[in-house]
Amino acid sequence: MLRIEDLTKSFGPNVAVDAANITVEKPAMIGIIGRSGAGKSTLLRMLNCLTDATSGRIKFEDQDITALKGKDKRRWQSECAMIFQQFNLVPRLDVVSNVLHGTLNQRSTMATMFNLFPTSDIHRAIDILDRLGIAEHGPKRAEALSGGQQQRVAIARALMQDPKIILADEPIASLDPMNAQVVMQSLRSIHEEDGRTVIANLHTLDTARRFCDRVIGMRDGRIVFDGTPEQLTTGAARDIYGADDSFSEEATSTQIETLDRTDAEDVVA
Repeated sequence: MLRIEDLTKSFGPNVAVDAANITVEKPAMIGIIGRSGAGKSTLLRMLNCLTDATSGRIKFEDQDITALKGKDKRRWQSECAMIFQQFNLVPRLDVVSNVLHGTLNQRSTMATMFNLFPTSDIHRAIDILDRLGIAEHGPKRAEALSGGQQQRVAIARALMQDPKIILADEPIASLDPMNAQVVMQSLRSIHEEDGRTVIANLHTLDTARRFCDRVIGMRDGRIVFDGTPEQLTTGAARDIYGADDSFSEEATSTQIETLDRTDAEDVVA
């Protein structure tokens, strides 16, 4: 289904992703964890063709994604939807219009210029918002919603693309615990109910263990762990986060959250 082969990205002398190899044979909910600067965001951006790889390949259903150009590249970006930490909504537009922007790659230039949407697409956007529990906010400006609600709008926009894969780059990093749980449950439900692969960069072990079927750990651009949540032991977490010998199972969540929130964002991540 999805195969990443020796994928590498360098920014000058800095190697952001170093010979990553990942195989996804069937739809899965995958969490990628690691400190800031580990290469998590760069990996997702290469998957979505937002960043070109320095070397290596990404293959999806026998198609070489790293070789795509022009309209083929844009088509892939529709099939591999991206959700960002900062939502990337248009604040002054209403929620439904923001969701409908998920179809921009499928529309003509004229329709895009005049913001014309088929009635069927409008109904579908409202149905998706209803599925995510925020249909009543459809007429409101996006900027009037809470952070958790805005992230669900971003998820709805991704679903409008009818993607085969959803990539979520730190989707809950700026949310409070309650909204974070709602967003992660929404992503989990999309995987289970739709059979879509969801790959999410996450900042705590607890979240990865609770919502993911598979966890990939990155450190200094390299994949140092790839297994089930049950295999994510204290020793494995130490390998991923580089904690010292005082690292304990009881302190896992607190220490790792502190590491991730206080470590300055690396320019290559």
